[in-house]
Amino acid sequence: MNFQEYDVVALTAEIEATHKETQQPIVLRQGQVGTILMDFSGQAYLVDFADVRGNTYAMETVPAQKVMQLVYEPLLMSA
Repeated sequence: MNFQEYDVVALTAEIEATHKETQQPIVLRQGQVGTILMDFSGQAYLVDFADVRGNTYAMETVPAQKVMQLVYEPLLMSA
């Protein structure tokens, strides 16, 4: 699936990252939520990871196979 800028996604697997402020290594866990900032031809995405206050703690390039779309509405079943 190709995402657009500002789509909200979740990680499907853990990835290693660097904390934006402290430069310490961190682990972004499966299910961690982020916002797409840039699309690299559908192969990878630059994703911003922020806390509940909107403060960015990591910005990483994530392979396309490690992000999934968040779904907010149910899918209607056809009769």
